[in-house]
Amino acid sequence: MHAANHVVNLLGIRALLQLVLLVTASLSVACGGSEAPPSQPAESASQAPAPAAASQPRVFFVSPQDGATVKSPVPLQFGIENYTIAPVPKETITAEQVRSGMGHHHVGVDTDCLPPGAEIPKAQPWVHFGDGKSTIDMQLPPGPHKLTLQLGDDLHRTIEGLCTTINITVAP
Repeated sequence: MHAANHVVNLLGIRALLQLVLLVTASLSVACGGSEAPPSQPAESASQAPAPAAASQPRVFFVSPQDGATVKSPVPLQFGIENYTIAPVPKETITAEQVRSGMGHHHVGVDTDCLPPGAEIPKAQPWVHFGDGKSTIDMQLPPGPHKLTLQLGDDLHRTIEGLCTTINITVAP
C-alpha cells in the first residue's frame, strides 16, 4: 500500500508541475514573452492608413459556397462585414429618415445584382428579409441556379457595392 501511495503522490506532483509549466508558458506567450518590441516608432504606426479593403462593407454567402452542389431545400446563410443588419422600421418612413449604415438582406434567384439606388421589387425573383434575419431554407428545383445577395436600405433601395452572386447546382 505504501508504494501505491508514493506512486500516486509522484503522479500528483508531476501533474501539478506540468500544469504550472503550461500556465507559465501560456502567460509568457499571451504577454509577448521575451520578444523585443517592434522597432517601428509608435507615431508612424498611428499615421499609416488602414487597408481600404478591411474597412469596406461587404455582403457574402456563408453557405452554400460558390460552385457547390446541394439538395433542396437549400440552407442559405448570409454574412456581412462593416455594416449593420437591422429590421425595417414598422412605421412608414421618408427618404430623409432612412438609417445610414443599416440595411437588410434580399436574395434573388436566377437574377443579377440591381444597380445602386434601385428599389428591390417585392416580388419574384426576390425574397426580402425585412425582419433582419440572415438564414432561410429555400426550395429550389433541380439544376443550376444563380443566387444574388443584395443589401437594401429601409426603403428597399440597393446600396452601392453591397451585392454578391454565387452559382450552385441543386441535385435531383
